[in-house]
Amino acid sequence: MAKRSTKRRISRADRVEQALPALSSLTDLPAFGDLRFSEAQREAFAAACTRLEAQEAVPGEELALGCVVRLDRGFPAVMCEQGVVRAEFATQLTKGDFSRVAVGDWVCLRVPEGHEMALIQQILPRESDIARWKGGARGERQTLAANVDVVLVVQALGPEVISCERIARSAVIARDCGAHIAVVLTKADRATPEVLAEDLRLLQEILGEDVPLAVTASRGDASADALAEVAHAAGAQWGNAGVRQIVPAGTIAIMLGESGAGKSTLLNALLGREALETGAVRARDDAGRHTTVARRMVKLPEAGVIVDEPGLRSLPMVGHERGLAQVFPEIASAARGCRFRDCTHTHEPGCEVLAQYEEGEFSQVRLETYLALAREMRESATTLDPDVVI
Repeated sequence: MAKRSTKRRISRADRVEQALPALSSLTDLPAFGDLRFSEAQREAFAAACTRLEAQEAVPGEELALGCVVRLDRGFPAVMCEQGVVRAEFATQLTKGDFSRVAVGDWVCLRVPEGHEMALIQQILPRESDIARWKGGARGERQTLAANVDVVLVVQALGPEVISCERIARSAVIARDCGAHIAVVLTKADRATPEVLAEDLRLLQEILGEDVPLAVTASRGDASADALAEVAHAAGAQWGNAGVRQIVPAGTIAIMLGESGAGKSTLLNALLGREALETGAVRARDDAGRHTTVARRMVKLPEAGVIVDEPGLRSLPMVGHERGLAQVFPEIASAARGCRFRDCTHTHEPGCEVLAQYEEGEFSQVRLETYLALAREMRESATTLDPDVVI
């Protein structure tokens, strides 16, 4: 005779309660009116409602347009006109090919009367999809946030001039995914005015002068005043007010950067209180620990909405050729004139990129950055499993 299990069966309601923080504990979320959906998304929602009412006899009053504002442990928090609700996927959606939501996704939501949680009936088309490659040859694209307007690349400053390589790759990924980019340099008080001036010069040379820049410092004193003068002279915004100008009301942004870059500290400053946990960085490598564990939207006072994202250790360059061409348009245009299609723009005869570089059409640091990212994408493409679709 089989031995009967003595484990108590946990009800679905208990499982949900144990796995999730109460909705009342979710603070700083945007209101429904702070979020913005496109005409295409509105039409997709209307079509979904028509289909559900006609084919599945779902009462129209149970359907609502909602936006995913937080993800933790698999149960999204969705904001609709009636307020924030917890949601799970409808059965027919889990059987489909696309049942993964991201923060920022607009969804067709069903809120049955007396039901424990709402049901996500359909994920509406995305206007932008901020994604990175996760894994090796058999990896996949991981969506970090959807329907984002601008990617804020957060980079901590120090006594030495920063490396712009990671900022450049973030710009390429953002543009390829349908968003604009801005750069926020934190911890400026660790740099001298001379170092900050060189940091800003390099960023503008690599990314162009049209990319918004903001600089923040951890303290305000005479040295901060000198740094502010440098920032203003370079055309960069200064302080928390400068960041708010980059993310005005009606704008959705995502904050990307390595652990220890100061993202949570910056968000606390923008919110005006210690709302998010912060952590120290290691002295030996200036790296930090992950203090953000959930992806969530945070509403800034008198400004827009920011998606708070856990720190990313890596941003592999896989299949972002379109973004590379958008960040470096003049180099990509020259590359189309090369004699050989597989030209690496390093030594080949008939290379139009090298010819225009010699004529001074673009700087050495801009060309070197382009070549490094292009080389990484070529190498990653050769290591992908043939069955992987980018």
